[in-house]
Amino acid sequence: MSDTRPILVFDSGVGGLSVLAHIRRALPHAPIAYIADNAGYPYGTKSEAEIASRVPALLGRLAERYHPRLVVIACNTASTIALPYVRSALDLPIVGTVPAVKPAAAQSKTRTIGVLGTEATVRQPYVDRLVDEFASDCQVIRHGSAELVDLAEAKVRGKTPEPAAIQAALSGLFTQPGAAEIDAIVLSCTHFPLLADEIRAVAGPNVHLVDSGEGIARRTAFLTATDTWPDAPSGRAIFTGRGGDIEALAPALPNFGLTQIDYL
Repeated sequence: MSDTRPILVFDSGVGGLSVLAHIRRALPHAPIAYIADNAGYPYGTKSEAEIASRVPALLGRLAERYHPRLVVIACNTASTIALPYVRSALDLPIVGTVPAVKPAAAQSKTRTIGVLGTEATVRQPYVDRLVDEFASDCQVIRHGSAELVDLAEAKVRGKTPEPAAIQAALSGLFTQPGAAEIDAIVLSCTHFPLLADEIRAVAGPNVHLVDSGEGIARRTAFLTATDTWPDAPSGRAIFTGRGGDIEALAPALPNFGLTQIDYL
């Protein structure tokens, strides 16, 4: 008998779709429940206390409803703040999203890297620890951008980002002292790989963009290595609210194997 329990992929919005794309390639037959907490969006401008209380409670409700085999928190902000609380609350394997500081530092020749995320992520002590452990010999320039999150959300809904808007959103990174030496940027928000082409056009061809999507997929595949899967994949997108222009988003969801929409 195949196991129809889904992998639950959780984000505040559409950013986790960038992670889901990697999981789909690694586990093409896996049933997926993709959760977009659009009722709580955006996370990047919320306080740590708000996220630390909201995310575990919400994932507890989702686990009761969908009975997942594994939960992927495909959100850097939620992971850096709420991951310990989620692991305490749920008796399930939990895969978090870690900013890819280690591979970015390993790639950098100039020893100057950028960390681009939400305001909530880039200020976290968790990021400090990653920098101390893996990039202590690098100049690390951080920038938090809520505007890029909104631009990624709009792009998935079919609105092409204006180059000037991308340029403006990145100016806070590239106008900092030493930024001209950046040769690797950690995309520390899962929304940002959805804007990789646009970010690369501003950053230039010599700057590597590094994200955690492939590593998350590898970890998910490892933790489910002995699982059985249905013969055909299935996927549903679950929204925590009915706002946020879901009708405009719906045409993009089948591209990620999400053929059904539910509401929590």
